Amino acid sequence: MGLFFDGIIESMPLFAKELVAGGVAGGLAKTAVAPLERVKILFQTRKAEFRSIGFFGSFEKIAKTEGIKGFYRGNGASIARIVPYAALHYMAYEQYRRWIIKRFPDIGRGPALDFVAGSFAGGTAVLFTYPLDLVRTKLAYQVVGPPEINVVGVVNREQVYRGILDCFSKTYKVSGLRGLYRGVAPSLYGIFPYAGLKFYFYEEMKRQVPHEQRKNIMVNLVCGSVAGLLGQTFTYPLDVVRRQMQVQRVLASNSPELKGTMETLIMIAKSQGWKQLFSGLSINYLKVVPSVAIGFTVYDIMKSSLRVPSHDEAVIEVVTNKRNTRTSPLRS
Repeated sequence: MGLFFDGIIESMPLFAKELVAGGVAGGLAKTAVAPLERVKILFQTRKAEFRSIGFFGSFEKIAKTEGIKGFYRGNGASIARIVPYAALHYMAYEQYRRWIIKRFPDIGRGPALDFVAGSFAGGTAVLFTYPLDLVRTKLAYQVVGPPEINVVGVVNREQVYRGILDCFSKTYKVSGLRGLYRGVAPSLYGIFPYAGLKFYFYEEMKRQVPHEQRKNIMVNLVCGSVAGLLGQTFTYPLDVVRRQMQVQRVLASNSPELKGTMETLIMIAKSQGWKQLFSGLSINYLKVVPSVAIGFTVYDIMKSSLRVPSHDEAVIEVVTNKRNTRTSPLRS
C-alpha cells in the first residue's frame, strides 16, 4: 500500500500537489473556527439583536434558537468555497513566485517577493471563488428560529434560503451574474494587501528562525498566528464593507442603498460611526489566530508529505534550468 501511494505521489505534477496541500489546509482551518466566523458575520452586518447582547450572549442565543447546527450555518458553503479558494491561493502563490524568479533571476529573494506573489495569488483565488463566499455570507446572515416559534424581525420570509443551491438560484434570478459578484471590489481591494502581507510576515518570520527549527509545528503556528493577526488588522475595514454589500438584499427595504466600495465605506463611517468599520475585529482576532496558524502549518506538513520542494530547493532548480537554457545553444 505504501508503494502504491508513493507511486501516486511521484506521478502527480507539482501544481496538483500544491492544490491538494492548500485545499486540505484551508478546509481544516475553516472548520476549526466556523462558530466564531458565524458570530463575526452577525456582528459585522449589525444584527441589532446580537450586537446588543454581546459576544457570549450571541453564542447562547444561537445555541437556544438554532442548536449546535446554528454555529455551522453557512459552513457548507464556506467549506465549498474555502477548499478551492485555499487550493488556488497556495498553488498560485507558489506558481507566481517561481514565475517571477524564472523571469527575473537576479531579483531578490526577500519578503518583497512573497508580498507580490501572495497579493496576486489572493486576487486570482478571489475571482474564481467569490460567488461561494457571497452565498456563505447570506446563509450565515439569516437567523432561523425553531418552527414553533415566530421570531419577529429575524426571519424575512422572502429571503430565507434553504441551502447553497437555493441561495445561488434566488440570487441569480433577482440580480443576475452581477448579483453573485456583489461586493467583489472591496474583496479584491482587501485581499491584495492582506494576502501579500500574510505571506510577507509568515515567510519573513520563518527566515529569522534557525534552519533546523523551520519545520517545527509550534514555530509554524506562532509565525502563522502573528502573520494573520497583522495582515487582518490593516485590511479589516474593507472586510466590513464587503459583508454589508453582500447582505444588502437581505436587509429591510428602508436601508440606504449601498453603491461602490468607497461610497459604502464613507456611508458606514458617517451613519454608524468609524468604530463600525472595526466591528467584530476582536472576534476576528480569535478566529484569525488559529485559522491562519492552522492553515500555514497544515500546508507545510502536506507539502512535506507530498514531497513538494522547499522554496530554497525550488530557487536552485529554477536558476539551474535558466542557466542550462542559456548555455545549451553554445553546447550544440
